[in-house]
Amino acid sequence: MCGIVGALAHRDVSSILLEGLYRLEYRGYDSAGIALIDDNKLARFRALGKVRELENKMSADQPGHIGIAHTRWATHGEPSENNAHPHFSSDRIAVVHNGIIENYKGIRERLLQNGYEFSSETDSEVVAHLIDSYFDGDLFAAVKQAVDELEGAFALGIIAIDDPRTLVACRRGNPLVVGIGIKENFVASDVSALLPVTNRFVYLEEGDYVVLSGNDYQVYDAAGVAREPEEKTSEQTADAASKGEYRHYMQKEIHEQGQAVSECLEGRISDTAVLDNVFGFGAAEIFERVENIQIVACGTSYFAGMVARYWIESLLDLPCQVEVASEFRYRKSVVQNNTLFVTLSQSGETADTLSALRSLTSDRYCGKLCICNVPESSLVRESDLVMMTRAGPEIGVASTKAFTTQLVAMLLLVASLGRIQQRLDDKTTQAIAGELNSLPRLIEQLMQLEARIETIAEDFVDKQHALFLGRGEHYPIAMEGALKLKEISYIHAEAYPAGELKHGPLALVDAEMPVVVVAPNDDLLEKLHSNMQEVKARGGKLYVFAHRGAHLEADSEDVVIEMDCDTDYITPILSIVPLQLFSYHVAVLRGTDVDQPRNLAKSVTVE
Repeated sequence: MCGIVGALAHRDVSSILLEGLYRLEYRGYDSAGIALIDDNKLARFRALGKVRELENKMSADQPGHIGIAHTRWATHGEPSENNAHPHFSSDRIAVVHNGIIENYKGIRERLLQNGYEFSSETDSEVVAHLIDSYFDGDLFAAVKQAVDELEGAFALGIIAIDDPRTLVACRRGNPLVVGIGIKENFVASDVSALLPVTNRFVYLEEGDYVVLSGNDYQVYDAAGVAREPEEKTSEQTADAASKGEYRHYMQKEIHEQGQAVSECLEGRISDTAVLDNVFGFGAAEIFERVENIQIVACGTSYFAGMVARYWIESLLDLPCQVEVASEFRYRKSVVQNNTLFVTLSQSGETADTLSALRSLTSDRYCGKLCICNVPESSLVRESDLVMMTRAGPEIGVASTKAFTTQLVAMLLLVASLGRIQQRLDDKTTQAIAGELNSLPRLIEQLMQLEARIETIAEDFVDKQHALFLGRGEHYPIAMEGALKLKEISYIHAEAYPAGELKHGPLALVDAEMPVVVVAPNDDLLEKLHSNMQEVKARGGKLYVFAHRGAHLEADSEDVVIEMDCDTDYITPILSIVPLQLFSYHVAVLRGTDVDQPRNLAKSVTVE
């Protein structure tokens, strides 16, 4: 969840490290810190809060040719300056850490007995002291000896005053990349942190170490054996993660969804069908065998999987299970023959989803498919088949375009499976392809609702609770809408299948409980209308996002937002866009930090 940046150069690296932290702030923003070595002095600056607080605190005349930096999402110990990274040992070792050290308590007790003093409540400080206890001039040897004792998932960056031209980093479960410059090299949790200085990268494999020294670098595997990794050139640009004309990243990313969907579809679909091999080499052979589908994901990606289940079972007549990754990985599950295991993740580094993938042992799985937005991520590298969503950088913590492109990818999967297994007729396949091709244009049309939605959002400024209702494939859309509202506006919002109102939630409905309804023009519309009447009879106020043809007329107390969504298959994808705009404008009016909501971070790389 935290962000790491490290640099070794012949020039001052402090500005590079600060810029990297700003670009990684989506990973954590409880506190931030930098450690630099210059003229055989190890200097440290730490600050509670966001990176700008650190920048304000740093000394303008403190240069450094080697340094490490960190922006924190708290796991052990409350957000505070003492708990901020980097952590020191003996004023000669500095460490930044992303992840969790599971066995830190035992190591801490041993180090205390050996005379080490601790100044923080974190598990991370243990790493600094442990490395110091083994350090005798060879930093890499000390780091490897220490890491061999550690249990958990982590990425580390380490510098030492006694070895001022060496930076050592490693990864166990958490992501880390090496940036290759001209006579200068870098490490970071994400390529976005380093795009201002390089577009050449090495993606460290699980268990790898890297040693930056002088003008060079060397990668070692988990056993400490040197290896020659492949260098790759990133197509991302340094300005891809700027807000541009928009007030927040989230607003920009909502408006980018039409283009993101176009990118996701490019080269994968014709006017009438999904093209061959869009899921990679060997996909057809795996898809021919599929008899069941197991989807595993977290958060927003989990809701995308829930929508996909409706498509898979109704269109393909294939059994489909969807489960939260943190539950799946810790229970014994019954695996049906020829099950396709599908993971959904924006980052490809979601700890629970990745662990669920790695926990698979049954030979009843016929393949592992990953739907992801980040090339070279761990999920991508460890799956048999991959579909990249091509959503581009998503900086706002509340996911938007990643969700819509995941839904597009899952509908492409449905069409591909249907064609290969002959479960879809040509008419249905052509209809799906036609609607997907029209999706970018329809999303752009929905943006015209923003001014009206902004006005409606004013009703929620002083609200503390909200209910969201949906039926069928729009129930998970209602869940995603509620999640967006609670994430960024801090309004307690819950979603229910509309038919469940009378089984408990109706007790909450009164004049102070707004009820948001997603109302597509489908076979369940009349049932949904009855549920809405149940709300009105209890004095509740309805905010209805109604599709064209639903013919829902607002009473004096109701609000109806009409959406131009006359489609059959892509309707859930269209339905979420106005809910995203609604949540965004409620949050703006309430004055919350839209892009970096409290207590959350973008990439969840810890349990």
